[in-house]
Formats: sequence, structure tokens, C-alpha cells
Amino acid sequence: MQAIRLHGPHDLRCDEIPEPPPPEAGEVTIAISAVGVCGSDIHMYETGGIGGRFVDEPVALGHEFAGTVTAVGESARTEDGLPLEVGSRVTVDPSIPCGHCEPCRNGHPNLCPDHIFFGVPPDPGSLCERMNVPSRNCYPVPDMMSDAAAAMLEPLGVALHAVDLGKINQGDAVVVFGAGPIGLLLVVLCRIAGASAVHVFEPMAARRAHAESLGAIGWNVATEATTAAVVQPFLDATDGRGADVGFEAADAGGSVDQTFTATRIGGRVVLVGIPAHDRTDFGHAMPRRKGLTVRFARRMKHTYPRVLELIEHPLMRGVLDGLVSHRFSLAETKAAFDLAESLADGVVKAVVEPTRWSGAG
Repeated sequence: MQAIRLHGPHDLRCDEIPEPPPPEAGEVTIAISAVGVCGSDIHMYETGGIGGRFVDEPVALGHEFAGTVTAVGESARTEDGLPLEVGSRVTVDPSIPCGHCEPCRNGHPNLCPDHIFFGVPPDPGSLCERMNVPSRNCYPVPDMMSDAAAAMLEPLGVALHAVDLGKINQGDAVVVFGAGPIGLLLVVLCRIAGASAVHVFEPMAARRAHAESLGAIGWNVATEATTAAVVQPFLDATDGRGADVGFEAADAGGSVDQTFTATRIGGRVVLVGIPAHDRTDFGHAMPRRKGLTVRFARRMKHTYPRVLELIEHPLMRGVLDGLVSHRFSLAETKAAFDLAESLADGVVKAVVEPTRWSGAG
């Protein structure tokens, strides 16, 4: 079968690889129907790695994905004990924690230091036609949900975990820096959580408009402007107070400093964006003098059942499909990555659809 594998920076190739073996006990084989191109995928495409994990040998990327079960191993059940059958449509949690380390035992599997994560070197991901996955990582999706939307449940889970860390109270004012897919999902989730207003800072007009269509108040960002020039109009509009909770979802140069500046004294800030070169720089005096609580968001934990319930919320209707701006076949994956890297053509989320385009689905 075919897989799109990263061989090094900007070196994606269509390789012929062996079919997955028959699934073992507790596993299923799925035909991949949709794979979202994530910002972290682009970091790996640009640099050959992320977070200290680099490509030593060719590896398929892709951790936002959904598919259809084509083979079932013995005792293949979901985390809730539901049996999976051939033909089941599922979304997949890409993380396999060890289950016995201290973070896992304390309920933080997203912090497990000895885990497998599909699509991050050296663990192969979903940019292929078929793959085996643990059945406990599979979550059946409703018939009315598109394959592309099912793949978007992973970034929705990431955004939900960030909102959990932000501890939004009813009536809180929120700022979000960056209106990429995670930033846009933060807008909706913050509104559902009871935020009185969600202010989004974004330099790209189309993305800013998208945020506004989801109920945000948009603020333009001149990319070369100082932090003061970017944030001062917002501070003026709030009589200098700022927002109760700030989310940084861009890591675009000064966006961390900007988030700190826009958040009130004693407020809470969640850093969600991942820098391409594993470095984040910000001033120390501002967050210290404000006494900000700063949390780093790593992936998600225990969110899949909740996001599957959240898709029924009126504010979530059409949101996941609305993120998908461009669709590609498996053979066109490099074009999908180049588009996402360049942020051209109004791209919000590029999705690769292997089985739809190959005729296998």
C-alpha cells in the first residue's frame, strides 16, 4: 500500500510499504478516510522534527485522523467496553500512554514520558491507506458526521483541554491570540463555557472574519508592530483592565508577550501554540508583576467522550466542517503541506482523504 513519509525537512515522498498484518487481540485495522494537517505537522515538515524528536528514518506523519474498521482482532473493544465491528466509522486518539508511570497513575496520560504518539517520530502516523490501532483508542462517530469532521475531533480535544486549564468562569472576558484551527475552536468552546466576550487577535483578515463569524470580537495585528501597539487599543477599550483569561495559540514571535499584556492582573494564561524551533522568548517583568498564572497545554486528556457530546451543542453545529477549507488526495499530500505552510489561498485546515480519492472507501 501507499504511505506518505517524511524523509527529512521538506522531503515528503510517496512510498510503497507493507500492508498492516492481521490485527492482534485488542486491535483493529482501519482504512484511513481523513487526516488533518496540523501546525505541528508543518513544524516537522520544516525542520525534520519537533520537541526533540527527529526523523532518523522515514516516517508517516498524521495524528488527526478518522477511518473505517476493516478487520477486527480478538476482544477488540473501545475504552467503554463496546465491541467494534467491520464497517464501524471511528476517530482515533493518537496517544498510547504506558499506563503505569506516575503521571498516568495520577490521571495525566498526556504527560506520560514513555508513550507512543501516532505521527511523531519515530511512531508512524496515518498518512497511509490502512493501519492497525488499539481498539481502546477508537471512538465511534455518529452517522451524520463527515469523515473530515471526525478527524477534527482531535484538535477539538486539544482546544477543550486548553479551556479546562484556563478555568473559565461565567462572565469572564477572554483573549485569544491566533485564529488558526485551534484558536477558532477556542472561540466556540470559550463561549460554551460562559465567557462574556472572546477577543481574537489575528493578522490575516480571512481568519479574523472566520473568528467573528463564530462570535468573536476581532482585532487586527500588524505583524511588525510592537506589543504595545497591538494590545493598547484593546486595553483602552477595557479601561486598562484587560481580559480574565488569555490563550496564546500562535507562537508567532511576540504573541506570548502580547497575551501577557492583554491579560489582567491576577489573570490566567494558557500557552497552546508550539514554536517551530522549540524556543519561546518573553519578558519576565510583565507576567511577574501581574502575578499571572501561566499553564502550558500539552495535547489533551480524557476529552474524546466530551467532544463527542459537545458536537450536539447549538454553537458547535457546522463548526468542524467549516474548518476544512481544502481537501487533497493521498498523492497530493505534499501540496497540502506546502499550502498549510504558506498560509496561502485562505487555508484554514487542509485535509488529506486517502480512501475517498483512491476508491478504497
